Amino acid sequence: MERFLGGCRAALQECIRSRRAVHVVLGNESCDLDSMVSALALAFFFAKMSPEPRAASIPVLNIPRSDFPLRTESTFLLKEERIPESSLVFRDEIDLLALHRSGLLSLTLVDHHVLPSRDAALEEAVVEVIDHRPLERERGPPCKTTSELVGSCATLVTEKIFQYPVEVLDRTTAALLHGTIVLDCVNMAPEAGKVTPKDVQFAGLLESKFPDLAPRSVIYEALQKAKFDVSGLTTDQMLRKDLKAVSGKEAVIALSSVYVTLQDFLRRPAVEEDLRAFCQQRGYDALVVMAISFNERNEPFRQLAVYSQQGTLRTAVCQSLEASSNPSLHLSPLESPHPTIHAYAQGNATASRKKVLPIVRDFLRDWGRGGTMQPCRKTRAEPVEASPSGTDSRPPERGAAGRKDAPKAQRLGDDLLGDEDALLPPTPMNSLVDECPLDQGLPKLSAEAVFEKFNRIAVARSCEDSPEKK
Repeated sequence: MERFLGGCRAALQECIRSRRAVHVVLGNESCDLDSMVSALALAFFFAKMSPEPRAASIPVLNIPRSDFPLRTESTFLLKEERIPESSLVFRDEIDLLALHRSGLLSLTLVDHHVLPSRDAALEEAVVEVIDHRPLERERGPPCKTTSELVGSCATLVTEKIFQYPVEVLDRTTAALLHGTIVLDCVNMAPEAGKVTPKDVQFAGLLESKFPDLAPRSVIYEALQKAKFDVSGLTTDQMLRKDLKAVSGKEAVIALSSVYVTLQDFLRRPAVEEDLRAFCQQRGYDALVVMAISFNERNEPFRQLAVYSQQGTLRTAVCQSLEASSNPSLHLSPLESPHPTIHAYAQGNATASRKKVLPIVRDFLRDWGRGGTMQPCRKTRAEPVEASPSGTDSRPPERGAAGRKDAPKAQRLGDDLLGDEDALLPPTPMNSLVDECPLDQGLPKLSAEAVFEKFNRIAVARSCEDSPEKK
Protein backbone atom coordinates (compact mmCIF):
# COMPACT_ATOMS: atom_id res chain seq x y z
CA MET A 1 0.00 0.00 0.00
CA GLU A 2 2.71 2.52 0.97
CA ARG A 3 4.62 1.96 -2.30
CA PHE A 4 1.42 2.16 -4.33
CA LEU A 5 0.33 5.47 -2.80
CA GLY A 6 3.82 6.91 -3.09
CA GLY A 7 3.74 6.31 -6.85
CA CYS A 8 0.21 7.55 -7.55
CA ARG A 9 1.10 11.16 -8.24
CA ALA A 10 3.88 10.26 -10.65
CA ALA A 11 1.64 7.71 -12.37
CA LEU A 12 -1.09 10.31 -12.78
CA GLN A 13 1.32 12.87 -14.22
CA GLU A 14 2.64 10.29 -16.67
CA CYS A 15 -0.89 9.39 -17.79
CA ILE A 16 -1.70 13.03 -18.40
CA ARG A 17 1.57 13.58 -20.28
CA SER A 18 1.11 10.54 -22.48
CA ARG A 19 -2.69 10.90 -22.63
CA ARG A 20 -3.30 7.46 -21.14
CA ALA A 21 -6.50 6.52 -19.32
CA VAL A 22 -6.95 7.28 -15.62
CA HIS A 23 -9.25 5.23 -13.35
CA VAL A 24 -10.15 7.38 -10.32
CA VAL A 25 -11.68 5.86 -7.18
CA LEU A 26 -13.59 8.70 -5.52
CA GLY A 27 -15.00 8.72 -1.99
CA ASN A 28 -17.84 10.92 -0.78
CA GLU A 29 -17.72 14.61 0.06
CA SER A 30 -17.47 14.13 3.82
CA CYS A 31 -14.20 12.21 3.40
CA ASP A 32 -14.71 10.47 6.71
CA LEU A 33 -12.61 7.44 7.63
CA ASP A 34 -14.89 4.99 5.81
CA SER A 35 -14.82 7.03 2.61
CA MET A 36 -11.06 7.55 2.70
CA VAL A 37 -10.09 3.95 3.47
CA SER A 38 -12.57 2.51 0.97
CA ALA A 39 -11.08 4.67 -1.79
CA LEU A 40 -7.47 3.84 -0.87
CA ALA A 41 -8.06 0.09 -0.50
CA LEU A 42 -10.16 -0.29 -3.65
CA ALA A 43 -7.70 1.65 -5.85
CA PHE A 44 -4.85 -0.48 -4.45
CA PHE A 45 -6.88 -3.61 -5.24
CA PHE A 46 -7.47 -2.48 -8.84
CA ALA A 47 -3.75 -1.78 -9.27
CA LYS A 48 -2.73 -5.16 -7.83
CA MET A 49 -5.19 -7.07 -10.03
CA SER A 50 -3.80 -5.42 -13.18
CA PRO A 51 0.02 -5.52 -13.05
CA GLU A 52 0.23 -3.80 -16.45
CA PRO A 53 -2.95 -1.74 -16.49
CA ARG A 54 -4.18 0.25 -19.43
CA ALA A 55 -5.36 2.85 -16.90
CA ALA A 56 -3.64 4.07 -13.73
CA SER A 57 -5.75 3.50 -10.59
CA ILE A 58 -5.76 6.66 -8.49
CA PRO A 59 -7.63 7.11 -5.16
CA VAL A 60 -8.87 10.69 -4.75
CA LEU A 61 -10.03 12.13 -1.41
CA ASN A 62 -13.05 14.29 -2.13
CA ILE A 63 -12.07 17.38 -0.11
CA PRO A 64 -9.43 20.10 -0.45
CA ARG A 65 -6.09 19.18 1.11
CA SER A 66 -6.45 22.08 3.57
CA ASP A 67 -9.52 20.40 5.12
CA PHE A 68 -7.85 17.07 5.78
CA PRO A 69 -6.45 17.96 9.25
CA LEU A 70 -10.09 18.26 10.41
CA ARG A 71 -10.55 14.50 9.87
CA THR A 72 -8.60 13.72 13.00
CA GLU A 73 -9.45 10.01 13.13
CA SER A 74 -8.25 9.65 9.53
CA THR A 75 -4.98 11.46 10.13
CA PHE A 76 -4.46 9.35 13.26
CA LEU A 77 -4.91 6.01 11.47
CA LEU A 78 -2.62 7.03 8.62
CA LYS A 79 0.10 7.94 11.11
CA GLU A 80 -0.37 4.62 12.89
CA GLU A 81 0.19 2.80 9.59
CA ARG A 82 3.07 5.12 8.55
CA ILE A 83 1.33 6.45 5.46
CA PRO A 84 2.43 10.05 4.76
CA GLU A 85 -0.30 12.54 3.91
CA SER A 86 1.94 13.87 1.15
CA SER A 87 1.29 10.66 -0.83
CA LEU A 88 -2.46 11.31 -1.01
CA VAL A 89 -4.26 13.04 -3.89
CA PHE A 90 -7.06 15.46 -2.97
CA ARG A 91 -9.96 16.81 -4.99
CA ASP A 92 -8.45 20.26 -5.43
CA GLU A 93 -5.28 18.73 -6.88
CA ILE A 94 -6.77 16.89 -9.86
CA ASP A 95 -9.06 18.23 -12.60
CA LEU A 96 -11.56 15.44 -13.14
CA LEU A 97 -13.61 17.45 -15.61
CA ALA A 98 -10.59 18.10 -17.83
CA LEU A 99 -9.67 14.41 -17.75
CA HIS A 100 -13.24 13.48 -18.66
CA ARG A 101 -13.48 15.96 -21.52
CA SER A 102 -10.22 14.59 -22.85
CA GLY A 103 -11.68 11.08 -22.85
CA LEU A 104 -9.19 9.80 -20.27
CA LEU A 105 -11.38 9.34 -17.18
CA SER A 106 -13.21 6.35 -15.75
CA LEU A 107 -14.72 6.77 -12.29
CA THR A 108 -15.59 4.39 -9.44
CA LEU A 109 -17.66 5.80 -6.56
CA VAL A 110 -17.24 4.35 -3.08
CA ASP A 111 -19.35 5.19 0.00
CA HIS A 112 -21.73 7.21 -2.19
CA HIS A 113 -23.55 6.73 -5.46
CA VAL A 114 -24.96 10.12 -6.46
CA LEU A 115 -22.66 12.90 -7.60
CA PRO A 116 -23.57 16.49 -6.62
CA SER A 117 -25.02 18.76 -9.29
CA ARG A 118 -21.72 20.51 -9.89
CA ASP A 119 -20.25 17.13 -10.92
CA ALA A 120 -23.18 16.15 -13.15
CA ALA A 121 -20.94 16.13 -16.23
CA LEU A 122 -18.90 13.30 -14.67
CA GLU A 123 -21.89 10.92 -14.39
CA GLU A 124 -21.21 9.34 -17.78
CA ALA A 125 -17.66 8.45 -16.62
CA VAL A 126 -18.93 6.31 -13.71
CA VAL A 127 -18.14 2.62 -14.33
CA GLU A 128 -18.68 1.16 -10.84
CA VAL A 129 -20.43 1.99 -7.56
CA ILE A 130 -19.94 0.44 -4.12
CA ASP A 131 -22.15 1.88 -1.38
CA HIS A 132 -23.81 0.76 1.86
CA ARG A 133 -26.87 2.97 1.61
CA PRO A 134 -30.14 2.46 -0.28
CA LEU A 135 -29.81 3.47 -3.92
CA GLU A 136 -31.52 6.72 -4.85
CA ARG A 137 -31.11 5.95 -8.54
CA GLU A 138 -30.47 2.88 -10.65
CA ARG A 139 -27.47 2.65 -12.94
CA GLY A 140 -27.74 0.35 -15.92
CA PRO A 141 -24.95 -1.48 -17.75
CA PRO A 142 -22.06 -1.12 -18.19
CA CYS A 143 -21.86 0.35 -14.65
CA LYS A 144 -21.40 -2.33 -11.98
CA THR A 145 -23.31 -1.62 -8.77
CA THR A 146 -22.78 -3.10 -5.32
CA SER A 147 -25.24 -1.86 -2.70
CA GLU A 148 -25.93 -3.51 0.64
CA LEU A 149 -27.05 -2.15 4.00
CA VAL A 150 -24.05 -2.94 6.13
CA GLY A 151 -22.44 -0.86 8.87
CA SER A 152 -19.38 0.16 6.86
CA CYS A 153 -18.60 0.52 3.17
CA ALA A 154 -15.17 -0.88 4.05
CA THR A 155 -16.93 -4.20 4.68
CA LEU A 156 -18.08 -4.35 1.04
CA VAL A 157 -14.60 -3.40 -0.19
CA THR A 158 -13.12 -6.15 2.00
CA GLU A 159 -15.62 -8.65 0.59
CA LYS A 160 -14.60 -7.73 -2.96
CA ILE A 161 -10.92 -8.17 -2.13
CA PHE A 162 -11.47 -11.56 -0.51
CA GLN A 163 -13.05 -12.85 -3.71
CA TYR A 164 -9.52 -12.92 -5.13
CA PRO A 165 -6.22 -14.46 -3.96
CA VAL A 166 -5.24 -13.33 -0.48
CA GLU A 167 -1.89 -12.06 -1.80
CA VAL A 168 -3.79 -9.01 -3.04
CA LEU A 169 -4.18 -7.90 0.59
CA ASP A 170 -1.22 -6.67 2.65
CA ARG A 171 -1.15 -5.97 6.36
CA THR A 172 -1.34 -2.17 6.04
CA THR A 173 -4.49 -2.36 3.90
CA ALA A 174 -5.97 -4.94 6.28
CA ALA A 175 -5.31 -2.66 9.27
CA LEU A 176 -6.98 0.29 7.54
CA LEU A 177 -10.05 -1.76 6.63
CA HIS A 178 -10.27 -3.45 10.03
CA GLY A 179 -10.04 -0.21 12.02
CA THR A 180 -12.68 1.42 9.81
CA ILE A 181 -15.16 -1.44 10.17
CA VAL A 182 -14.70 -1.53 13.94
CA LEU A 183 -15.20 2.24 14.28
CA ASP A 184 -18.21 2.43 11.96
CA CYS A 185 -19.86 -0.52 13.71
CA VAL A 186 -19.26 0.94 17.20
CA ASN A 187 -16.90 -1.84 18.24
CA MET A 188 -19.36 -4.38 16.81
CA ALA A 189 -21.85 -3.70 19.64
CA PRO A 190 -25.34 -4.93 18.61
CA GLU A 191 -27.07 -2.41 20.89
CA ALA A 192 -25.68 0.46 18.78
CA GLY A 193 -27.79 -0.71 15.85
CA LYS A 194 -24.99 -0.39 13.28
CA VAL A 195 -23.30 -3.78 12.93
CA THR A 196 -24.58 -6.51 10.61
CA PRO A 197 -23.54 -10.18 10.30
CA LYS A 198 -21.49 -9.33 7.20
CA ASP A 199 -19.50 -6.69 9.13
CA VAL A 200 -18.73 -9.27 11.81
CA GLN A 201 -17.80 -11.87 9.18
CA PHE A 202 -15.25 -9.76 7.33
CA ALA A 203 -13.77 -8.13 10.42
CA GLY A 204 -13.20 -11.69 11.65
CA LEU A 205 -11.63 -12.73 8.33
CA LEU A 206 -9.19 -9.83 8.46
CA GLU A 207 -8.27 -10.83 12.03
CA SER A 208 -7.74 -14.46 11.04
CA LYS A 209 -5.49 -13.55 8.11
CA PHE A 210 -3.52 -11.00 10.14
CA PRO A 211 -3.50 -12.12 13.81
CA ASP A 212 -1.29 -9.20 14.85
CA LEU A 213 -4.01 -6.61 14.13
CA ALA A 214 -4.86 -4.48 17.15
CA PRO A 215 -7.71 -5.86 19.30
CA ARG A 216 -11.08 -4.36 18.42
CA SER A 217 -11.54 -2.54 21.72
CA VAL A 218 -8.06 -1.01 21.51
CA ILE A 219 -8.40 0.35 17.97
CA TYR A 220 -11.98 1.50 18.62
CA GLU A 221 -11.02 3.49 21.72
CA ALA A 222 -8.00 5.00 19.94
CA LEU A 223 -10.02 6.08 16.90
CA GLN A 224 -12.92 7.36 19.00
CA LYS A 225 -10.49 9.42 21.07
CA ALA A 226 -8.86 10.76 17.91
CA LYS A 227 -12.27 11.92 16.63
CA PHE A 228 -12.53 14.39 19.51
CA ASP A 229 -8.86 15.35 19.71
CA VAL A 230 -8.50 18.97 18.66
CA SER A 231 -5.16 19.56 20.37
CA GLY A 232 -3.32 19.84 17.07
CA LEU A 233 -5.84 22.15 15.38
CA THR A 234 -5.73 25.91 14.97
CA THR A 235 -8.73 27.95 16.10
CA ASP A 236 -9.83 28.24 12.48
CA GLN A 237 -9.67 24.45 12.04
CA MET A 238 -11.52 23.80 15.31
CA LEU A 239 -14.36 26.04 14.17
CA ARG A 240 -14.54 24.47 10.70
CA LYS A 241 -14.51 20.89 12.00
CA ASP A 242 -18.22 20.96 12.92
CA LEU A 243 -19.78 24.03 11.34
CA LYS A 244 -23.21 25.14 10.16
CA ALA A 245 -24.34 28.58 8.97
CA VAL A 246 -27.74 30.23 8.52
CA SER A 247 -28.50 33.30 6.45
CA GLY A 248 -31.10 36.03 6.78
CA LYS A 249 -31.78 39.15 4.77
CA GLU A 250 -29.59 41.30 6.99
CA ALA A 251 -27.05 38.93 8.54
CA VAL A 252 -25.31 35.57 8.37
CA ILE A 253 -24.68 33.67 11.60
CA ALA A 254 -22.44 30.60 11.93
CA LEU A 255 -22.78 27.94 14.61
CA SER A 256 -19.79 25.79 15.47
CA SER A 257 -19.37 22.93 17.96
CA VAL A 258 -15.98 22.59 19.64
CA TYR A 259 -15.00 19.67 21.83
CA VAL A 260 -13.20 21.46 24.65
CA THR A 261 -14.46 23.50 27.58
CA LEU A 262 -15.32 27.10 26.82
CA GLN A 263 -12.70 28.14 29.37
CA ASP A 264 -9.97 26.37 27.42
CA PHE A 265 -11.26 27.70 24.12
CA LEU A 266 -11.30 31.32 25.27
CA ARG A 267 -7.78 30.94 26.71
CA ARG A 268 -6.34 30.13 23.29
CA PRO A 269 -3.75 32.72 22.22
CA ALA A 270 -5.22 35.58 20.17
CA VAL A 271 -8.63 33.91 20.12
CA GLU A 272 -10.52 37.18 19.58
CA GLU A 273 -8.35 38.02 16.57
CA ASP A 274 -8.86 34.49 15.25
CA LEU A 275 -12.64 34.79 15.56
CA ARG A 276 -12.61 38.13 13.77
CA ALA A 277 -10.52 36.72 10.91
CA PHE A 278 -12.68 33.58 10.72
CA CYS A 279 -15.88 35.62 10.34
CA GLN A 280 -14.42 38.22 7.98
CA GLN A 281 -12.99 35.61 5.60
CA ARG A 282 -16.34 33.84 5.31
CA GLY A 283 -18.75 36.76 5.45
CA TYR A 284 -20.23 35.85 8.84
CA ASP A 285 -21.73 38.68 10.91
CA ALA A 286 -21.85 36.66 14.13
CA LEU A 287 -20.66 33.33 15.45
CA VAL A 288 -22.23 31.09 18.10
CA VAL A 289 -19.79 28.57 19.58
CA MET A 290 -21.16 25.56 21.45
CA ALA A 291 -18.48 23.99 23.65
CA ILE A 292 -19.15 20.34 24.53
CA SER A 293 -17.22 18.44 27.16
CA PHE A 294 -17.54 16.10 30.17
CA ASN A 295 -17.48 16.99 33.86
CA GLU A 296 -15.68 15.04 36.59
CA ARG A 297 -18.63 12.59 36.81
CA ASN A 298 -18.22 11.86 33.08
CA GLU A 299 -21.52 13.63 32.33
CA PRO A 300 -21.74 15.80 29.20
CA PHE A 301 -22.19 19.54 29.59
CA ARG A 302 -22.52 22.43 27.15
CA GLN A 303 -21.50 26.06 27.14
CA LEU A 304 -22.21 28.84 24.66
CA ALA A 305 -20.27 31.85 23.42
CA VAL A 306 -21.64 34.56 21.14
CA TYR A 307 -19.15 36.59 19.12
CA SER A 308 -19.71 39.58 16.86
CA GLN A 309 -17.95 42.83 16.15
CA GLN A 310 -21.39 44.42 15.81
CA GLY A 311 -22.51 45.23 19.35
CA THR A 312 -26.20 45.60 18.49
CA LEU A 313 -26.31 42.27 16.68
CA ARG A 314 -24.35 40.49 19.41
CA THR A 315 -26.71 41.80 22.08
CA ALA A 316 -29.77 40.85 20.07
CA VAL A 317 -28.54 37.29 19.49
CA CYS A 318 -27.86 36.93 23.22
CA GLN A 319 -31.34 38.15 24.09
CA SER A 320 -32.91 35.70 21.65
CA LEU A 321 -30.99 32.75 23.10
CA GLU A 322 -31.73 33.77 26.69
CA ALA A 323 -35.44 34.25 26.00
CA SER A 324 -35.93 30.99 24.09
CA SER A 325 -38.58 28.68 25.51
CA ASN A 326 -38.62 26.03 22.76
CA PRO A 327 -36.28 24.79 23.95
CA SER A 328 -35.30 26.72 27.03
CA LEU A 329 -31.49 26.75 27.19
CA HIS A 330 -31.29 27.78 30.87
CA LEU A 331 -28.35 30.07 30.22
CA SER A 332 -26.23 31.47 33.05
CA PRO A 333 -23.80 34.25 32.08
CA LEU A 334 -20.11 33.62 32.55
CA GLU A 335 -17.43 36.27 32.70
CA SER A 336 -15.74 36.71 29.34
CA PRO A 337 -12.17 37.96 28.87
CA HIS A 338 -13.16 39.76 25.65
CA PRO A 339 -15.78 42.49 25.14
CA THR A 340 -16.87 41.08 21.77
CA ILE A 341 -17.63 37.65 23.27
CA HIS A 342 -20.54 36.86 25.59
CA ALA A 343 -20.17 33.55 27.45
CA TYR A 344 -22.77 31.27 29.05
CA ALA A 345 -23.13 28.02 30.94
CA GLN A 346 -25.98 26.06 29.32
CA GLY A 347 -28.10 24.39 31.96
CA ASN A 348 -30.15 22.40 29.45
CA ALA A 349 -27.61 19.80 28.39
CA THR A 350 -30.07 18.11 26.00
CA ALA A 351 -30.30 21.20 23.76
CA SER A 352 -27.80 20.27 21.04
CA ARG A 353 -26.66 22.57 18.27
CA LYS A 354 -29.34 21.01 16.09
CA LYS A 355 -31.93 22.41 18.53
CA VAL A 356 -30.24 25.79 18.85
CA LEU A 357 -30.12 26.24 15.07
CA PRO A 358 -33.89 26.94 14.72
CA ILE A 359 -33.64 29.59 17.45
CA VAL A 360 -31.01 31.42 15.41
CA ARG A 361 -32.98 30.91 12.21
CA ASP A 362 -36.12 32.44 13.79
CA PHE A 363 -34.04 35.31 15.12
CA LEU A 364 -32.69 36.06 11.63
CA ARG A 365 -36.21 36.00 10.21
CA ASP A 366 -37.28 38.72 12.69
CA TRP A 367 -34.01 40.61 12.26
CA GLY A 368 -34.48 40.58 8.49
CA ARG A 369 -37.91 42.21 8.87
CA GLY A 370 -36.30 45.07 10.66
CA GLY A 371 -37.37 43.88 14.08
CA THR A 372 -35.34 44.98 17.06
CA MET A 373 -34.46 42.92 20.07
CA GLN A 374 -34.18 44.09 23.64
CA PRO A 375 -30.73 44.11 25.24
CA CYS A 376 -29.53 41.07 27.20
CA ARG A 377 -30.73 40.85 30.76
CA LYS A 378 -28.25 42.39 33.16
CA THR A 379 -27.41 39.28 35.14
CA ARG A 380 -24.36 39.00 37.33
CA ALA A 381 -21.74 37.05 35.39
CA GLU A 382 -19.79 34.23 36.97
CA PRO A 383 -16.05 34.04 36.30
CA VAL A 384 -15.30 31.98 33.23
CA GLU A 385 -12.95 29.81 35.30
CA ALA A 386 -15.83 28.55 37.43
CA SER A 387 -16.83 24.91 36.96
CA PRO A 388 -19.93 24.69 34.77
CA SER A 389 -23.02 23.40 36.47
CA GLY A 390 -24.51 21.85 33.39
CA THR A 391 -23.37 20.55 30.67
CA ASP A 392 -19.43 21.73 7.42
CA SER A 393 -20.41 23.83 5.80
CA ARG A 394 -20.52 26.05 2.88
CA PRO A 395 -21.02 29.72 3.74
CA PRO A 396 -24.42 31.03 2.66
CA GLU A 397 -24.62 33.20 -0.44
CA ARG A 398 -25.33 36.33 1.61
CA GLY A 399 -21.74 36.42 2.86
CA ALA A 400 -20.02 35.24 -0.30
CA ALA A 401 -19.34 38.65 -1.75
CA GLY A 402 -17.10 39.69 1.09
CA ARG A 403 -14.98 36.55 1.08
CA LYS A 404 -11.47 36.59 -0.35
CA ASP A 405 -10.57 33.58 -2.44
CA ALA A 406 -7.14 32.06 -2.17
CA PRO A 407 -5.02 32.02 -5.34
CA LYS A 408 -5.95 29.16 -7.62
CA ALA A 409 -3.68 26.16 -7.12
CA GLN A 410 -2.40 24.20 -10.10
CA ARG A 411 -4.23 20.89 -10.40
CA LEU A 412 -3.16 17.75 -12.22
CA GLY A 413 -4.95 17.84 -15.57
CA ASP A 414 -5.42 21.64 -15.73
CA ASP A 415 -3.35 21.83 -18.89
CA LEU A 416 -5.79 19.57 -20.73
CA LEU A 417 -8.44 22.30 -20.82
CA GLY A 418 -6.44 25.50 -20.83
CA ASP A 419 -8.48 28.63 -20.07
CA GLU A 420 -11.85 26.84 -20.36
CA ASP A 421 -11.57 25.33 -16.92
CA ALA A 422 -13.14 27.31 -14.07
CA LEU A 423 -11.95 27.41 -10.48
CA LEU A 424 -13.17 24.33 -8.63
CA PRO A 425 -15.94 25.53 -6.27
CA PRO A 426 -15.63 24.89 -2.55
CA THR A 427 -16.66 21.37 -1.58
CA PRO A 428 -20.41 21.53 -0.83
CA MET A 429 -21.89 20.43 2.47
CA ASN A 430 -21.64 16.67 2.60
CA SER A 431 -24.57 15.03 0.84
CA LEU A 432 -24.59 12.35 3.51
CA VAL A 433 -24.89 14.41 6.68
CA ASP A 434 -27.86 15.18 8.91
CA GLU A 435 -31.07 16.37 7.29
CA CYS A 436 -30.12 15.24 3.77
CA PRO A 437 -32.58 13.01 1.86
CA LEU A 438 -29.71 10.79 0.72
CA ASP A 439 -28.91 9.71 4.27
CA GLN A 440 -31.58 7.06 4.51
CA GLY A 441 -29.34 4.14 5.32
CA LEU A 442 -27.69 3.16 8.59
CA PRO A 443 -27.01 6.37 10.53
CA LYS A 444 -23.52 7.69 11.02
CA LEU A 445 -22.52 8.01 14.68
CA SER A 446 -21.88 11.75 14.96
CA ALA A 447 -20.15 13.50 17.80
CA GLU A 448 -23.44 15.14 18.75
CA ALA A 449 -25.13 11.74 18.89
CA VAL A 450 -22.46 10.42 21.23
CA PHE A 451 -22.94 13.29 23.68
CA GLU A 452 -26.74 13.10 23.54
CA LYS A 453 -26.62 9.35 24.22
CA PHE A 454 -24.36 9.86 27.25
CA ASN A 455 -26.68 12.60 28.50
CA ARG A 456 -29.77 10.38 28.25
CA ILE A 457 -27.97 7.64 30.15
CA ALA A 458 -26.91 10.10 32.86
CA VAL A 459 -30.45 11.49 33.19
CA ALA A 460 -31.91 7.98 33.42
CA ARG A 461 -29.47 6.99 36.15
CA SER A 462 -30.20 10.19 38.03
CA CYS A 463 -33.91 9.39 37.99
CA GLU A 464 -33.27 5.86 39.23
CA ASP A 465 -31.24 7.19 42.17
CA SER A 466 -33.71 9.94 43.12
CA PRO A 467 -35.51 9.73 46.54
CA GLU A 468 -38.91 9.45 44.86
CA LYS A 469 -37.86 6.09 43.41
CA LYS A 470 -36.89 4.67 46.79
